[in-house]
Amino acid sequence: MPVITFIQKDGSSRAVEAKNGASVMETAIHANVRGIDAECGGSCSCATCHVYVDDAFLHLLPEADEMENELLDGVASERRPGSRLSCQLTVSAQLDGLTLRIPEMQA
Repeated sequence: MPVITFIQKDGSSRAVEAKNGASVMETAIHANVRGIDAECGGSCSCATCHVYVDDAFLHLLPEADEMENELLDGVASERRPGSRLSCQLTVSAQLDGLTLRIPEMQA
């Protein structure tokens, strides 16, 4: 199983085993990772699962589509080049070791 590491705003980290085919948001929710609210349940309509993807993994991810980009424009924390909605990221073997930072706030 791929392992995803979530880094909290206080610097603490937690490594979570993820199922291939699940979303990163689902993985975080099932593991009770703090800071991933996912109020819409993963339908890409709330932006409360915002994460910062480590630069080393950005090339492995598909580009954000128009809907995700619009939601990222309105997130509560700063939008950065690695900003993504974790509900739009699908776990695969190639993402083993993925590192994500949780932003200060979710919107």
